[in-house]
Amino acid sequence: MRWLILLLLFGMSICARNRAFGRSNGDGSDGRAKATYHSTASEVRVAFFATDSHDRPVEGIEKGDFAVVDNEIVIREFRSFTRSASIKLDVIVLFDSSESVLPQFKQEMADVRLLISQWPWSAEDNVSVLSFSGTEARPVCAGDCRTSLTADRIASTPAGGSTPLFDALDTATGLLTRRGQPDVWPVIVLFSDGDDTISVSSYHEALAKVLASGAQVYAVDLGDPRQPTIGTNTLQKIADDSGGRFVRLRDGAARIFEDVIEDLHSARIVTYALPESSSDFHSIRILPTHNLNLQFRCRRGYYRR
Repeated sequence: MRWLILLLLFGMSICARNRAFGRSNGDGSDGRAKATYHSTASEVRVAFFATDSHDRPVEGIEKGDFAVVDNEIVIREFRSFTRSASIKLDVIVLFDSSESVLPQFKQEMADVRLLISQWPWSAEDNVSVLSFSGTEARPVCAGDCRTSLTADRIASTPAGGSTPLFDALDTATGLLTRRGQPDVWPVIVLFSDGDDTISVSSYHEALAKVLASGAQVYAVDLGDPRQPTIGTNTLQKIADDSGGRFVRLRDGAARIFEDVIEDLHSARIVTYALPESSSDFHSIRILPTHNLNLQFRCRRGYYRR
């Protein structure tokens, strides 16, 4: 009995040692362990635009020309620094089809089609179009809008009714976030007068979703520039806080196209390690280190995931 107990204990120790080193006897393997290592890395990615004192794009920006201030922590060490030309795009064109913009609806649709048809797309870019009116945002085309956005599809878009602007932004940013990838730059081109009459989401909730998605918003104001409204201020605020631009429909499709494309060609993408902070929201500023005439435009901040 004593020898039997000793043999059992010896066998158990051998099995335990094999399990500890990842071995499996009797499976035909050579006994070497196959280990898988898992790690997590938190990284911040910021798209920004550099201009001179006359708001003209500046070429030749290097890593040492700027510093990122993240929650008052100065960041000078960057993991990567690239031009936007090497980044794939995920673009959502979001256009208002509610009652308040019906007088400008035809011009709005013409500008949307022109913007998409003349954009210098790459083969891997993704573009979707959503309209919003009544109580929701609706897809007009998804992913393949470069070729599938036809006059018939636009003509069949429901028009009139209330304006769910903030809910539409919620829908658009949700789509961008769900299909977001590290090497893809999310962009929203928003055509609206900035007024909201029915959304469940508030302005602050919609803005938080925009910042969380990392998308730049290019806001095209459909309102009358001779009669500025709260909606105009709303569009300007969303564009500025996201690092995008604010333009007016009356400036014409050429100006809209020029401003957006200029940004796409001149933008830089910088990444760095997430700094330690107890705050969920991180504010961002980019400051020049040498040439004080340099000006930088980027999103106001981001939410830590």
